[in-house]
Amino acid sequence: MQIISSKYICCLTTATLACTLAYSRPQCDDNDTLKVAMYVNIDRTFYKGDSIPNVTLHEFYKFPPKKFKNERERIKYDKLVRNVRYVYPYAKLVRQILIETYDYLQTIDNEKEKKEHIKNVERGIRKQYEPTVRKISRTQGKLLVKLIDRECGQTSFEMIKAFLGPAKANMYNVLSSLFGNNLRKRYDPNGDDREIERIVLLVESGQL
Repeated sequence: MQIISSKYICCLTTATLACTLAYSRPQCDDNDTLKVAMYVNIDRTFYKGDSIPNVTLHEFYKFPPKKFKNERERIKYDKLVRNVRYVYPYAKLVRQILIETYDYLQTIDNEKEKKEHIKNVERGIRKQYEPTVRKISRTQGKLLVKLIDRECGQTSFEMIKAFLGPAKANMYNVLSSLFGNNLRKRYDPNGDDREIERIVLLVESGQL
């Protein structure tokens, strides 16, 4: 009886799983989301002297196909997709800046130095990103506020208040209200923002 090496068994398993994913068509209604694994990278590693495939997996999402009542509805959805793809990286950037700033502040014991650092961060952000932010449309601005809440787990108003104080938080909120925005706006992935959440998940997984 011929003995099959472990590397061939792994290759066979990988191929079988890939075919299963490729040809399976699970049934789901408009409210269902199915997570499955997708292969994104295959290299080789050594295990007990044998070279075997090393498969990197990540999740992707299976949604029912979008159904549009008319052309106007399709155009509206396509515009939402473009806006999410445009502003979502900025929401992730805010999260990164928030984490880095918070971590650095934990290393500072002097309150005066903390306030000075926060001021420096604020000035740096305004200098680097204000020209870009000024080009964002009102619709994109509203979307960005929601996505910041999604990424950071707190509203833009709450973050500004925590770092810059209630006075500046209220000032920025008043300014944003002049453009029809609200920094207190929350993100509701299971309600009003369900469509946005679907798009974000697809963008995150590289499917969109």
